[in-house]
Amino acid sequence: MIPSCSALWASLPLPALILDAHDRIEEANPAAEAFLNASARALAGLPVWDRVMIAAPIEDAYRRARTQRTPLLVSDVDVGTGERPPLLCSVHLAPLEDDRMLLLLSPREIASRVTQHDRSAKAARSAIGMAEMLAHEIKNPLAGITGAAQLLSMSLRGPDLELTELIVEETRRIVTLLSRVEQFGNLSPPIQGPVNIHDVLDRARQSAAVGFAAHMRFVEDYDPSLPAALADPDQLLQVMLNLLRNAAEAAPGGGTIRLRTFYEPSLRLTRPDGTKARLPLQVEVIDDGPGVPPDIAAEIFEPFVSGRENGTGLGLALVAKLLAGMGAWISVDSVPGRTVFRLSLPRAPEPDSPKEGEE
Repeated sequence: MIPSCSALWASLPLPALILDAHDRIEEANPAAEAFLNASARALAGLPVWDRVMIAAPIEDAYRRARTQRTPLLVSDVDVGTGERPPLLCSVHLAPLEDDRMLLLLSPREIASRVTQHDRSAKAARSAIGMAEMLAHEIKNPLAGITGAAQLLSMSLRGPDLELTELIVEETRRIVTLLSRVEQFGNLSPPIQGPVNIHDVLDRARQSAAVGFAAHMRFVEDYDPSLPAALADPDQLLQVMLNLLRNAAEAAPGGGTIRLRTFYEPSLRLTRPDGTKARLPLQVEVIDDGPGVPPDIAAEIFEPFVSGRENGTGLGLALVAKLLAGMGAWISVDSVPGRTVFRLSLPRAPEPDSPKEGEE
């Protein structure tokens, strides 16, 4: 440990590691423990590059910085831990005494993605508005078609009766889809308050396990010390059910859904109005299905985008819309055999304290 700097080291909000002469982790501050999801004692002695995975060719630059005892800054690179989707960070390396190095990670705020998401949301609202109008106009004639087909079926037999039953079944399916479109555009504003994330996850898991996800195996990996989130409990439950349904439908032959929670103190979001919010509470829904098709990965949260045949493309769009209304964020990282949907939520304020997360 750096002499006489224990308090500063513990209060440093960015993940920081001290490396020995052989690039093994010697010390980790609390922010680094949270970032790597491991205690400083568990990390001590481990090769740093086995736990901090930088998606950039920095080996030569790092070797020169070590040899010449000079600082090194690598901006805007993906840094992963092997357990969760990577974060865009700036990586700072600085020499210390006795051939040790200080490694400091500075996660980048996701302002640019929020701005892009806001533009997409405006386009989505226009598309949904048009879809709502069409849904309203189409449902009336569909009701007439259904009624006429049912009247015809009363006097038909054999193949003709089967055709009228097909007409009724298909028109009802279309009406159901149109109702979903109308529901998407008519969501009530969230009623936010302190929410126990694990209670919501348990309710969603129990409902899924006896219904649409009965063929899946669930694994829970919870941080029991997680504080309450600031959210609408009913809308958050709807989000979780949609994500679990998405994971279950991706693996019709069965598979595993892992629910993971942890605390990430360094994650912040810059809203379109310029205000900044901390989103330290993390929830991950991880499945071992085939993954998100690469050609739609960038638009997976937009309406009417689906990677499955007969998919409506509204489930994940609804998830993104509900979370945005609660001031939360969702991202996805997907490769065949491992898809991670990660929710980032604000922490509920303590009684008689300012609202958590705003700066």
